Amino acid sequence: MHKHRDDWGLGDLADFVSADWGPKIFGFKVGGHSRHRRRGPMFESGEVKFVILRLLKEKPRHGYDIIKALEERLAGCYTPSAGTVYPTLQLLEDQGYVRVVEEEGKKVYHITPAGEEFLAQNRDAIDDIFDRVRDTVRDYAGGPMGELHQAFARVAAQTYKRAWRYGPGHPAVPRIVEILKRTATEIEKEWEKAS
Repeated sequence: MHKHRDDWGLGDLADFVSADWGPKIFGFKVGGHSRHRRRGPMFESGEVKFVILRLLKEKPRHGYDIIKALEERLAGCYTPSAGTVYPTLQLLEDQGYVRVVEEEGKKVYHITPAGEEFLAQNRDAIDDIFDRVRDTVRDYAGGPMGELHQAFARVAAQTYKRAWRYGPGHPAVPRIVEILKRTATEIEKEWEKAS
């Protein structure tokens, strides 16, 4: 995996969570709500501008690149919508914190000296944001949740890796299907008991 100079404090956890067999396997994404502990949005109102400016301080980027960089930096736990990123970029441009340069038909956003000064002036708030985000990701992907992710990843890897190799006609496939059905039923019962 390509490592960044600044992993935003997630370290090896970012590698695990964003790995192919991490918790975003088969389109599932980390996040959502729990009956026992409600999870709010990754960022509070107005905080995304700080995160975007921090990305632009590293290097100029176009909007889609910002979306993908945020998803990667936050280990797949958060993907901002275009409806969040582009209006924020427009706001930052209106405030003079970013400037736009047309490159090969795309708008590329560059942080301005005023944007860098704004980041410096708000360093404590930005540190608080990143501490909270880091704790949220670690809480969800570490400890028992990390064990759950690893166990699921192992089942998925053992199931699909060999199924692709041997093909649908292999005699183990129907038996594995039955094992997985029984396992899914047991998991459903366990969740029902817990609630």
